Amino acid sequence: MTLEEMLQEAKRKAPKCRVCPVCNGLACKGEIPGLGGKGSGSTFIRNVEKLKSVRIQMDVLVENKEIDTTSALFGHPVALPVYCAPVAGIKNNYGAEMGEEEYNKATVEGCLEAGTLAFTGDGIDIDNLFAKPLQAVLDHEGMGIPTIKPWCEEGVQARIDRFKGQKVLALATDVDAAGLVLLRKGTTPVVNKSVADLTKMKVMAGGIPLIVKGVLTVEGARKCVAAGADAIVVSNHGGRVLDDALSTIEVLPEIAAAVKGQITILVDGGFRTGLDVFKALALGADGVLIGRPLALAAVGGGKDGVRLALDKLRGELRETMIMSGCSTIAEITRDHVHVD
Repeated sequence: MTLEEMLQEAKRKAPKCRVCPVCNGLACKGEIPGLGGKGSGSTFIRNVEKLKSVRIQMDVLVENKEIDTTSALFGHPVALPVYCAPVAGIKNNYGAEMGEEEYNKATVEGCLEAGTLAFTGDGIDIDNLFAKPLQAVLDHEGMGIPTIKPWCEEGVQARIDRFKGQKVLALATDVDAAGLVLLRKGTTPVVNKSVADLTKMKVMAGGIPLIVKGVLTVEGARKCVAAGADAIVVSNHGGRVLDDALSTIEVLPEIAAAVKGQITILVDGGFRTGLDVFKALALGADGVLIGRPLALAAVGGGKDGVRLALDKLRGELRETMIMSGCSTIAEITRDHVHVD
């Protein structure tokens, strides 16, 4: 299968997505369920647009070295610092005739074959939207990251109980789902989380690394450090929870300036190419999560589609490193980009 064939299959199998040449939120704004951003779609659109205001500084007058795109997450080596973001409700949002079990098996296995890791999703239906994705991680020696929405304590505990005593690399919680109306009205509702709540969640999970996804301010990042979290994801939920919010690439530099070295910094929101990944690393991220494009790859080509998409990203990142004079991920710094 080629990338073009995979995209053609995705277009056929995911009728709610137009598979646009550039996934920028313009064609699908407001389409929820679907892939669009909330309301006017401005936050999703801004995520992509603001990435274009970051320009890469070209410099090939350096010593010729082998290019090394490898990195690590909590000591686990990865071939490139790019991870599959958690996506739940593949049928509801993409229109794909694909179950949660099949989808998450594709993302977890595709990522592992490409040398990296997948986050899995969560939803109201714990058996279908959390347990089935989780099983894909457990079936591969815990090499993946289950994500728990910010449920009330009862809901969090019920999900942690599903993997208690089994190996899991880390646990994520997408706290920016706290405002989702449908989830907030449920019998086990999502709620806002305090520093104390996050500290307790890590203890409940047995002390494994905790990743807090949905941080968009310096103060929020500092709260995660205070809670003992191990990583944050600078994220606005792909523009799906709040209209007229700032893009993630806009706030990343100030967050990195405040907490870099105290906590692992990941970022998502509009990243589409290896060049975009380079920009995030230059502005202070330790890694990037990608959602919609990798979800489409899974729908269109299963695990092979995910691997193909990640291999393409790795090739683009490698080429960008060559053209900017960086031979390792650690060498990518703020000096290698210009922000308009």
